Amino acid sequence: MIPFNYNHILSAIIYRKIADLDLASDLHSSSDFKYFTFSQIDVTRRKVIPGKGIVALDGKLNFLISSPHNYLIQSMVEGYLDESEVIFKGNKLMVEQVELLKQPTFTKNMNFKTMSPVVARIKREDGKVRDLNPGDLRFYTALQQNLLRKYNSFYDTYDGDEYVKIVPDVDSVKRKRITIEKNGNQTYHRAYLMRFGMEADPQLVKFAYDCGLGEKNSMGFGMVEMEGKDD
Repeated sequence: MIPFNYNHILSAIIYRKIADLDLASDLHSSSDFKYFTFSQIDVTRRKVIPGKGIVALDGKLNFLISSPHNYLIQSMVEGYLDESEVIFKGNKLMVEQVELLKQPTFTKNMNFKTMSPVVARIKREDGKVRDLNPGDLRFYTALQQNLLRKYNSFYDTYDGDEYVKIVPDVDSVKRKRITIEKNGNQTYHRAYLMRFGMEADPQLVKFAYDCGLGEKNSMGFGMVEMEGKDD
């Protein structure tokens, strides 16, 4: 049974499969950006049990991981190849296949679809953090600023155009309420799946593709895929 809120479970599996234990420890303990993201679980043959979760009828599931950190991806692959077993909610699962996917050619204007929902937030005057929605222009400003902060943090500098335009297909926007469990506590996020067009320096477009768009990427938010790839 796959629970509806599984982000923290996948995140833990990913950390445990990083072959370089020092790298895994540094990432897990860091309060800075982690520089990776992952998709929602894809279950081709499924049965939804209301109030409980999803059953994979053939016992198979898959998900995608992305990062601009090449060594991190290499270390993850090595981890899965060294030990093909993973623990999912106390159940042993075997990793059947690990595949490195070819990246698209990045240009200034591209169309994407989210593979995991996007979170954008703002800090209010009272100090509380509020989730934004695609109907609020601050949602897009937050995405731009977050992307630039992550890029500058990863590469130490960015000397290109900071202009970032994101235009959603309004009819495709779908809200998801995600629960994250950590150390016995639960936090809730309003996040959004959508198709959208992006206009920006190709360096930033590529980084959004590699690292994820918006916040909480390492908890499974903001992964994107080029629109039309599998359509």
